[in-house]
Amino acid sequence: MKPLEEKIKDLPPDLQREVEDFVDFIAARSQDLPPGKFTFEWAGALKDLRDQYTSVELQHEISAIRSENSEKK
Repeated sequence: MKPLEEKIKDLPPDLQREVEDFVDFIAARSQDLPPGKFTFEWAGALKDLRDQYTSVELQHEISAIRSENSEKK
């Protein structure tokens, strides 16, 4: 089995950025959340987009925005 670093290097650049975004997300989440129960303060935050997008379309939009932001870094 390949080490994780090799697996990531074998990915195309856009997927490498997705992996990097995911790792950043996990790192931030582990630092920001105090131990205890989850809060769902974000629930319903996108309800105004419910009629415009499916959940999959929103995922694609978010991925595109993340890609644009990572290219600016």
